[in-house]
Amino acid sequence: MTSGLALLAFLLVAAGVAGSMLVFARVLRVVATKPSPLKTQTYECGEVPTGMAWVRFHARYYVVALFFVLFDVEAAFLLPWATIVREAGVRGLVAISSFVVVLMLGWVWATRKGALRWQ
Repeated sequence: MTSGLALLAFLLVAAGVAGSMLVFARVLRVVATKPSPLKTQTYECGEVPTGMAWVRFHARYYVVALFFVLFDVEAAFLLPWATIVREAGVRGLVAISSFVVVLMLGWVWATRKGALRWQ
């Protein structure tokens, strides 16, 4: 019963903090009175920008980025599993093996289709 009260107290405090932050942000907001031409310029990490800010990237860039995220998430799932490999037993080995096999099949499919070929 006390854990339920603790959870309720936590939720009330969290809602109170979030609500008070929203109220204070609304009350104490700072608004610029004069528009500045500097605000309309593109900011490039302190460097003077050259060319247009809106540059189109090839779709292959996004495909490679998506594969990077995919295998990064795979590594994030494999590392915790590696720490408990002995406790997981055969059932854990089968589960992680099926996970890796599905990912590798996707990688082989993408390679054969030519999705990772940079032209």
